Amino acid sequence: MTSSGPAKVPQHIAIIMDGNGRWAKQRGLPRLEGHRRGVESVRTVTNAARELGIRYITLYAFSAENWNRPAEEVSGLMGLLDFFLKRELNTFIKDRVRLLTIGRTSALPAGVQRELNRVIEATKDFTDRTLVLALNYGSRTEVADAAQAYAAAVQDGREKLEDSSWDRFSRYLYTAEIPEPDLLIRTSGELRMSNFLLLQCAYAEMVFTPVLWPDFGKADLAAAIEDYNKRERRYGLTTEQIKSGS
Repeated sequence: MTSSGPAKVPQHIAIIMDGNGRWAKQRGLPRLEGHRRGVESVRTVTNAARELGIRYITLYAFSAENWNRPAEEVSGLMGLLDFFLKRELNTFIKDRVRLLTIGRTSALPAGVQRELNRVIEATKDFTDRTLVLALNYGSRTEVADAAQAYAAAVQDGREKLEDSSWDRFSRYLYTAEIPEPDLLIRTSGELRMSNFLLLQCAYAEMVFTPVLWPDFGKADLAAAIEDYNKRERRYGLTTEQIKSGS
């Protein structure tokens, strides 16, 4: 159903960046070249998000399952991440973009961790825009880590089991500092979540586009937002309740 009223920009967009390998294969190029072009799309889309007024953008950069890829590809991805962080630091500072990460980043190479910590520290006071990189991330491992932390809090007396609620439990997720996504975008035509923000996207609108990530640009982001604005977000209520403000 088409929503009435002025268009709204989602506060938080999460993106599953898919299709780098297929983009390269279609052109007879190595997979790593697809990932290199994907890095350029990260820059394009983060700039577009800033221009469109999106405050939070979370990118699925490296999943917990991606370690199972060929060692050469994993090494190349880590090198591209290191390159991206070094190249973009000054831009983050100029544009007042805060960098955060979610995932088990302690398992990343030491050099990458140093660059992440450097950029996070340099941008920690910015509040206008936030870029979140999901690195060595998986929703199931996030829930396991949160459950362990919550259980420890109960054992220490910081939480009471009888007070358990989503609001309390969500404070132990990696995403405790940021709002839940309003819109989830997946590129390349795949129609699945791939273990990404499963709990946080419980009420997110979803857009699946056939565009491969290296080809995804500002116009594609704007089209996804336009699609988002055609949706009616009811959160379990009826249309009549939404219209009456109840």
